[in-house]
Amino acid sequence: MKPILKKIIAALTLLPLSAAADWNLNLRQGATSISNEIYDLHMLSLWIVTVIGIVVFGIMFWSIFHHRKSKGVKPATFSHSTTVEVIWTIIPLAIIISLAIPATTLLIKMHDTSEAQITLKATGYQWKWKYDYLDEDLTIFSALDAESSEVSQLDSGLNPMETENYLLNVDNPIVLPINTKIRILTTANDVIHAWWVPDLGWKRDAIPGFINDNWAIIEKAGVYRGQCTEICGKGHGYMPIVVNAVPMDEYKMWVADMKAEQEAKKNTSDMVLTMQELMTKGETVYKAQCLMCHQANGQGLKGAFPALAGSPLATEPAKRLGHILQIIYGKGIMPAYGEQLSDVEIAAVTTYERNAWGNDTGDIVQAKEVAEARSNKL
Repeated sequence: MKPILKKIIAALTLLPLSAAADWNLNLRQGATSISNEIYDLHMLSLWIVTVIGIVVFGIMFWSIFHHRKSKGVKPATFSHSTTVEVIWTIIPLAIIISLAIPATTLLIKMHDTSEAQITLKATGYQWKWKYDYLDEDLTIFSALDAESSEVSQLDSGLNPMETENYLLNVDNPIVLPINTKIRILTTANDVIHAWWVPDLGWKRDAIPGFINDNWAIIEKAGVYRGQCTEICGKGHGYMPIVVNAVPMDEYKMWVADMKAEQEAKKNTSDMVLTMQELMTKGETVYKAQCLMCHQANGQGLKGAFPALAGSPLATEPAKRLGHILQIIYGKGIMPAYGEQLSDVEIAAVTTYERNAWGNDTGDIVQAKEVAEARSNKL
């Protein structure tokens, strides 16, 4: 053996297991019984085709080597063999049937959503997810977290490789209980999306006007991440999914807290904040909801998303009400934030946009004005 080859083999044998894990190309086993059954079926199929490949290529290379012309071997004159043809038809057929039976059984099991204890409806938006806990009368919106949004800006000067869970983190993760059968419905509000968390073992298209469903029993507590896997526009890569699986007691506490927070948001129309408070809160809302399209400097993206800095909408007094209404009800591909944000949050982000990036209008929008805009529009 050549010295260089010996060195390469020695280096490979000394590689740490962690380095080898970075090159893992196999399926992940996941955190549900379904995902583990899929993994087992995958491994069974992989080993079967591996053995078939070794046998077929082994026979082929052996035949090429032992029947080469340089040895004086003369080619056979027969054209076919009925026995061989019957054998190589029956054996593959038997293998396919032996794999089709467990695969079909698993597919039927994957679609059986009966006896679910919790139903979660996931609705895709450009570009975030809305989650309705149908048994709890609870709704949350889950969007890309502020840190990932900021790092993704062209002029941020930040390194995505140094950001933990870059583009895989959200502001409001969904919380689900472990060891509980959960039915997950998927649909969309605008274009086709797809809801996919690899550790659950499946994905489903989210199609406007249709509802698809599947189920999961998460066996291990932990955080599981996924993404939209249907190209849905400019922000397709910016709508991750984060599932926080917890024990049932912790889940019930979270639901109670979220309901209390949701109720508190309904009663913000009488809040009066100072300019500083509105600007601080507005900047937080802007980074979470608007930054990806309109950019950190308010300049937008030419040809796609209009600038807010210096725009008539955000600077002219006559367009103040229109500014508020556009945030509440949306326009074009801009989603309606009226359902997602409270009166005080809309007031804060409107105030921020009318006073940031040199707009300096001095306008202060209070929650009561937002509440009145909602009622007048209706």
